[in-house]
Amino acid sequence: MKKPSTDLLRRVAACWQLYVLLLPAFAYILVFAYQPMYGVQIAFKDFKTNLGIWGSQWVGFDHFARFITFPNFRLLISNTVMLSLYSIATFPCSIILALAINELQNRFFKRTVQMISYAPYFISVVVLCGMIVVFFDGETGVINTFIKAFGGQPVALLNKPEYFRSIYVWSGVWQGVGWGTIIYLAALSGVSPELVEAARIDGANRLHIIRHVNLPAIAPTITILFIMNFGSILSIGFEKVYLLQNPLNLSKSQVIATYVYQVGLINAQFSYSSAIGLFNTAINLSLLIIVNLIVKRVTSVSLW
Repeated sequence: MKKPSTDLLRRVAACWQLYVLLLPAFAYILVFAYQPMYGVQIAFKDFKTNLGIWGSQWVGFDHFARFITFPNFRLLISNTVMLSLYSIATFPCSIILALAINELQNRFFKRTVQMISYAPYFISVVVLCGMIVVFFDGETGVINTFIKAFGGQPVALLNKPEYFRSIYVWSGVWQGVGWGTIIYLAALSGVSPELVEAARIDGANRLHIIRHVNLPAIAPTITILFIMNFGSILSIGFEKVYLLQNPLNLSKSQVIATYVYQVGLINAQFSYSSAIGLFNTAINLSLLIIVNLIVKRVTSVSLW
């Protein structure tokens, strides 16, 4: 009887070219994803750059306790969660657009709509935020130009905390809806034409086909993406929030990511910022596991 290790070596030797192609990706993940985990221990230490990681003193959960008792802790968590939930609430936008594009019969018009909706995805966050600042300027912005044209008073919307979340989320929808649409269109391409034709023969109209054929076909994709979005509820991107942030909207725009930037890079409190990052990751992982279990029981579709 052949040993399992011998069979494995023979299979690797037979396909060694494929493993060579896989090696750069494996090395990249190992170096940039797993190797940095060695530094997570500074979250439990009073890290000093002159002493190094091993030479720094252990302080246990002091940094975590400091963050939880931080006076603005509730504000940071509330702003981060509300911004994430607002973003998740726009989740159906890509689904609706994908279903609408899928129903278009004119191929040229279909490709044109898809290209126009996907084009903003290539705009960098810095450029997008610059556009938002210019468009929503209190004096010369396009939005206020229309407001004044209809006899209204100009409003510096970015300086109003109550408008920050809507500006952040819906500008993100405009930029990213095309990317989500491509994912769902790829799933819709797997719908059998014979199944659609059979539904039409049975008297189903377009709405019936969308509800009973197309939606069930992309339901697993919707479920997986929903779980992944919910698993990053405390991971609001730093760049866009920071670029749209100003002292006047700080009560709604101060999130965990911007606070970590302030204490970690500006104030050089590396252990404290690492503890916040680890706390953030632990909460996201817990939510991912919980939501995955709930969805698995309800729909039998899950990440694992």
